[in-house]
Amino acid sequence: MADSLARIELEYLLKTSPAILFNRLATPSGLSEWFADNVNVKGKVFTFIWEGSEQQAEQTLKKENKMVRFQWLDEGMEDMWFEFNIDVDELTGDVALLITDHVEADDKEDSIELWDQQVDVLKHGLGSA
Repeated sequence: MADSLARIELEYLLKTSPAILFNRLATPSGLSEWFADNVNVKGKVFTFIWEGSEQQAEQTLKKENKMVRFQWLDEGMEDMWFEFNIDVDELTGDVALLITDHVEADDKEDSIELWDQQVDVLKHGLGSA
């Protein structure tokens, strides 16, 4: 299965502070505002709920106000993970959200479209739409 994976790297400029953005990326309450309908956490395992379906991911890396990585735990998804990085431009102070995702190659375009939609919800919630 790993041979059919595609890597996606996306960048979105957001009008917010790294601390506020990090809260939306690393906490169940923050993620449930834009990423999933509901998010539960037990230890480092996050359960993401979308319209009745659930997926679990372990938060494998976390650097305060910088980045978060989640590794999918579902069967068949062992090689798939996604990561949020917060990049602040030293000159302008602009805050960018960098998303790296690993998806089935056949799903790449749909995944990019889905990320665009999800980040639009995030921007709206941050008041930076």
